[in-house]
Amino acid sequence: MFENTLKDLQRLATMTVSVEVETDEKGYLDKQCPATTCEFIFKVNAEDWKNIVRDEAVWCPMCGHEAPADQWYTIEQVEHAKSEAVQVFAGQLNQALRADVDQFNRRQTKKSFISMSMTLKGGSNRTYTMPAKAADAMQLEIACDSCSCRFAVIGSAYFCPSCGVNSVTRTYQDSLRKIRAKLASEDTVRQALTSSIGKDDAELTCRSMRETCLSDGVTAFQRYCEGLYEPYGKAPFNIFQRIDDGSALWRSKIGVGYEQWLTSAEIEVLKVLYQKRHLLAHCEGIVDEKYVEKSGDSTYKPGQRLVIAESDVATMLSLLEKLGAKLHEAAVKP
Repeated sequence: MFENTLKDLQRLATMTVSVEVETDEKGYLDKQCPATTCEFIFKVNAEDWKNIVRDEAVWCPMCGHEAPADQWYTIEQVEHAKSEAVQVFAGQLNQALRADVDQFNRRQTKKSFISMSMTLKGGSNRTYTMPAKAADAMQLEIACDSCSCRFAVIGSAYFCPSCGVNSVTRTYQDSLRKIRAKLASEDTVRQALTSSIGKDDAELTCRSMRETCLSDGVTAFQRYCEGLYEPYGKAPFNIFQRIDDGSALWRSKIGVGYEQWLTSAEIEVLKVLYQKRHLLAHCEGIVDEKYVEKSGDSTYKPGQRLVIAESDVATMLSLLEKLGAKLHEAAVKP
């Protein structure tokens, strides 16, 4: 009795179940960083995952964590696979039990003084798996400059999942895009905070957001220049936080400085914005004699506090974007 069920239990002990993972409408597979401190969700083109990405190592586009290719299933995919495996095992057992029940009932004869029959109710007969559905497509699609692997993310990405290369150009563009997004969201943030914490605190928060945009811009350009400069050696500490010194260093290496791409007026404006950022970072935005002397900004007197306008941030973004693009053309060695 129950011979089929016992045999099936033995077979299930060594049985494996494969669950297909669907691609989205653009042909991308969902992946997730296995590092518990990150768990960043991204997508990789299915053909590139098969033909370019190596089994030995995959990198997280956000944190750079490295792990073998079989560790990048999403939490949802793993849970779906577990659920499907349970369904298949239950279906197999149910079929084996039904076979034993039918066999038992066939052995019963009507001539016996006592007759018994067995009935099995419920259960699933499904012995196949359903594929894991793909999440919605992600808008930011990237092709690695080094290995051409195509991947997609929400927000930003710093590393290629296939080769682990950190593209200084992509990182710089992402940084400027985040600053632009922060500036564009100011009114929305102000309205939301006004209704929740009050008008005064909302205005204070928005002003702080606007001021940090200058610092973010200076830092982004500094890291960008340091990355571009690596083939030429190690740049002096924080030299790219100073417009004149950074320009002179590039001029000594590639023959041209910032004056090649920006007008003298634009360079002066950028220097003032850099000085404002320095004042905000080190003096809480309170104007001193040193600021007036270095920036040439006659609109302030010592003791006043800087007011950063949206136009200040927009101007910095425009100049840094222009300077960054031209610098890349001149500095990147073929």
